[in-house]
Amino acid sequence: MTPHLTRRQLLGLAALQAASALGFTRIGLSSAAAEEPSATDYAPAVVIGSGYGGAVAALRLGAAGVRTLVLEMGRLWETPGPDGKIFCSTGAPDQRSMWFRTRTEAPLATFLWLDVVNKNISSYPGVLDRVRYADMSVFVGRGVGGGSLVNGGMAVTPLRSYFSEVLPQVDATEMYDTYFPRARQMLGVNTVDPAWFESTEWYRFSRISRKHAHNAGLRTVFVPSVYDFGYMQREAAGQATRSALAGEVIYGNNHGKRSVDKTYLAAALGTGNVTIETMHRARGVRREPDGSYVLTVDRTDTAGRVVETREIGCRQLFLGAGSLGTTELLLRAREKGTLPGLSTEVGRGWGHNGNVMTGRANHIWDTVGANQATMPTMGIDDWANPTHPVFAEIAPLPMGFEHWISLYLAITKNPERGTFSYDAASDSAKLNWSRSQNQPSVNAARSLFDRINRANVTIYRYDLFGGNKTIADDFTYHPLGGCVLGRATDNYGRAKGCSGLYVIDGSLVPGSIGVNPFVTITALAERNMARILAEDPMG
Repeated sequence: MTPHLTRRQLLGLAALQAASALGFTRIGLSSAAAEEPSATDYAPAVVIGSGYGGAVAALRLGAAGVRTLVLEMGRLWETPGPDGKIFCSTGAPDQRSMWFRTRTEAPLATFLWLDVVNKNISSYPGVLDRVRYADMSVFVGRGVGGGSLVNGGMAVTPLRSYFSEVLPQVDATEMYDTYFPRARQMLGVNTVDPAWFESTEWYRFSRISRKHAHNAGLRTVFVPSVYDFGYMQREAAGQATRSALAGEVIYGNNHGKRSVDKTYLAAALGTGNVTIETMHRARGVRREPDGSYVLTVDRTDTAGRVVETREIGCRQLFLGAGSLGTTELLLRAREKGTLPGLSTEVGRGWGHNGNVMTGRANHIWDTVGANQATMPTMGIDDWANPTHPVFAEIAPLPMGFEHWISLYLAITKNPERGTFSYDAASDSAKLNWSRSQNQPSVNAARSLFDRINRANVTIYRYDLFGGNKTIADDFTYHPLGGCVLGRATDNYGRAKGCSGLYVIDGSLVPGSIGVNPFVTITALAERNMARILAEDPMG
């Protein structure tokens, strides 16, 4: 069932739609005016990034009466393209798919060794970016809503014992009794109807992988989602426009998915205290003698050209630009001397949440179905394995025809951590991570899927990831760390050495959380914001 929309959310959604209709880059309750409001040069609070952590900060600040400006480097995704849709599908990508690319860069490189997966596109500020480093690339969302626009929606709360192992300084009772429930309620988390799951053609691929896992003595679990499963059932019945059942996932969903622009950000705008400026990239920050912060911000157009550079001042600065964006901004400021008091821990503790992907070739009688829902709703849970803990989401591969492939995104327990260093020549952060550091993840995934293959007399697919690789270990959807809680910050995200500067995103989590991390990021932001607003003077 779709959650009841609050008055704030309804007001915020109207503001988003009005800004979109008028072509505004500035979004707020005043966006329905005939002319776009003038740019803001000062706000008591500025939030950089509009993903999970940034959206939480925006709502809680706005609800507390703090005038807040949110800066988002991507665009507002509310305007339909020529096909009448806001987002394009995975199988038919166009310029809306990728962030300033001329060719898509999907996780799968080939099919049957043929270069048929990726397509040539026009350069545009599309919704998905693949940030490439020497031995690792990272998928991130670009737009109002950040990563919530492009992920698979798996809203998993981590195992309590592992959460306490990763973040021992955080009160687990408080998190599991208060902040995880608050996050799930605000995000609109729901679960699939088990009876419908068992009968629908759209999840045959999951049931086949479940059978193979059970044949190997492994446990499977349903996982909750922020995709509205009631809507999905109406899609399947022909009563609603298809989205998850129309191949939409990594380049956005047009219907059914509760991304944070529809939940937290809508409610934030509805307070009347929050505005969002799109296509704005913060590239520098300095502190003034009075303790305030000044941001250097580039505004770009849809061709990627910088059309304006301005300075924006604030009293409090909240960083929600993600593991990559937040870390790079702070690292640049520390190394260039504009925030020299930042901790030497900034740039440390990065990890990819143990992500690796693999595919298996099934027997001809184990059909996975030509029709596949794009929202995963089941995982193989072998986290209790004392040698190689793995949580593997059973991933869809919707190609519109039967291909007998079972696809998985495995989350492993990898103790390896990377660091970021500042490169003055490119004015950017470089990730120090070697392919050898992926080996614990590869070993864990092989242990699990070798076991499944033996039990079912099946093999890996060699044609999906390039170079005959059976396991893809060169990308992640779950970047974590870089400004670790209790190291680069205090235990509530306050940056050490810079009062009034806060980190509120996945960079706080030291590299691993054992499941898809966005519920944890959201709940941690809720916990930190509650303490910050209770203790720190705002405005």
